Amino acid sequence: MDLKEKVKNLPLTPGVYLMKDSAGQIIYVGKAKNLKNRVRSYFQHSKTHSKKTQKLVSTLKDFDYILTDTEFEAFLLECQLIKEIKPFFNWKMKNPQNYSYIVVKMDERYPSLEVTNVYIENDGNLYFGPFISKFAVEKAVQGIKEFFKISCSSRSSGSSPCLNHSLGLCIGLCIGKVSREKYDKILNRIIALIKGNDLSPFAEMEEKMADAAEQLDFELAAKYKGYLEAISFLHYKEDVIDFAEANQNIVTIEFLDDGTFKLFLIKGNRVLFSEKYLLEGTDVDATVKSNILTFFKGARDETPLIVHKEDLDEAQIIYNYLTGNHGRYVLIPDAWLTTQDHTLMDDAILKLLSKP
Repeated sequence: MDLKEKVKNLPLTPGVYLMKDSAGQIIYVGKAKNLKNRVRSYFQHSKTHSKKTQKLVSTLKDFDYILTDTEFEAFLLECQLIKEIKPFFNWKMKNPQNYSYIVVKMDERYPSLEVTNVYIENDGNLYFGPFISKFAVEKAVQGIKEFFKISCSSRSSGSSPCLNHSLGLCIGLCIGKVSREKYDKILNRIIALIKGNDLSPFAEMEEKMADAAEQLDFELAAKYKGYLEAISFLHYKEDVIDFAEANQNIVTIEFLDDGTFKLFLIKGNRVLFSEKYLLEGTDVDATVKSNILTFFKGARDETPLIVHKEDLDEAQIIYNYLTGNHGRYVLIPDAWLTTQDHTLMDDAILKLLSKP
């Protein structure tokens, strides 16, 4: 069948599409809210496509697809299939080395702030991340170092100041001029900024950006703008990780139409269970409750959850879904799973199932 003819027969529903080459190998996996419109876009307006897309289309000889009930499931399935199949056009643009962490090396006289691709557990250092964009992380760290004037280009504690000291970017770490007590205060503010607990430095950077623009120093204003955007990126990723590592029992539903909904039971960065139900079905609230007790009791684990770089994609998909327009969910405390009195859980389920 001609590919364009095959596209015409695609449904207007969410799903995942799998592009194949002449040998039948899957070379690209993508997701769509509307399969027909998304796949059809590959065969239109080729001049506006990126070089990667143009190459993909020239190699494409066939495609398969998998239907999902929701766009959320399409995102998760795409993520899973990319990791399993490792299609050429997906992995060509996604180097695992791009996953980065910020590390504070605590065994140094002045603990340094660096970017690394490797997370080492229990090595005594502080780690933040993982983050997807290494460029954004490096930009944020550069901005933080310059703002707090710890961008020292030579920490040898010698008699000569480093170049950055003469530029006003180093407070004298290079010549041992700073006490450890003073440096620790700076470091604590940096950690609070990265975590999003103290945004006063962020506000000060915004003021400096505005001042630079008023003075028509647009180059300096643009530099601060870049730093602010990079630090905002860190805050978003920290929010994603904190949400996942809280390892909460999450019940969420999505209405598919007036009479049908999809139930998802989520813990951390994993979907434990999903099923479609009729809203007016017999004892539907009791069925939801039974699933909650069964799956969340079985998933109880006292071990803290740590989100590694291989888990970040799922954590981000779940976080965006729950905090976005579709985010209709309730948290189930562990105490509700063990008590004999389920009044609070029953009330939460009824509220969740009520039509918006």
